[in-house]
Amino acid sequence: MPKSLVLLLLCFLPGLSGGVLAAELTVSAAASLTGAFRDIARGYQSLHPEVRVLLNVGGSGALLQQIAKGAPVDVFASADQETMDQAAGQNLIESASRRDFARNALVLVVPRDSTLHLARLADLAEPGVERFALGNPASVPAGRYAVRALEAAGLRPALQDKMIHTQNVRQALDYVARGEVAAGFVYATDARAMPERVTVAFPVPLDTVIRYPVARTRDSAQAAEAGRFIDYLLSPAGQAILVRHGFDLP
Repeated sequence: MPKSLVLLLLCFLPGLSGGVLAAELTVSAAASLTGAFRDIARGYQSLHPEVRVLLNVGGSGALLQQIAKGAPVDVFASADQETMDQAAGQNLIESASRRDFARNALVLVVPRDSTLHLARLADLAEPGVERFALGNPASVPAGRYAVRALEAAGLRPALQDKMIHTQNVRQALDYVARGEVAAGFVYATDARAMPERVTVAFPVPLDTVIRYPVARTRDSAQAAEAGRFIDYLLSPAGQAILVRHGFDLP
């Protein structure tokens, strides 16, 4: 499993005797969902204490590769439609269970103490911007959105040598927070996660809306539980958690 993926065991089961086996539900979610899905998993387990939620986070493309190789995943939540379309095309999900559950926006962030004044994509060509980070567009949706924005502005060839590809969007955020790059493309929700370390330079113009889909995997060993988790994600309680983390409703 790639180092960028984190396996989190959330909320041990209260009140169950040692002889009772809990159902385990594995949820693979895009890295930008880390904080929100931790809280969603806790909320779900408070309603269903007989269930343990295993949260696996990383780049959407890397998660898809895991599922394709037989990883035991019950629910897949990606940061873009393209990755979920690929999952459907490979018959890895139950298409009837697919739902959009949140929206997001792409922004350019800089370190909080940066003296650069970046107001538009063309400003990335300035000499003061030696390097900027974005997720690897081959596997990270935020990186694909960033590349498309640069291509639409006719800037990709001129900026290619300044690009630092990361394994997921949170790694791009970390590079900016540590001052290792001058700027980075992340989601608006990621920028909210480190307000003391990064600041938003400007929102990135896109020709599409960033919508997050979720679906039950075809080989889920907990099909009913996976469906119940998706229902909770779309419920007022689940949506309120997403809004609290800065996501927009679908």
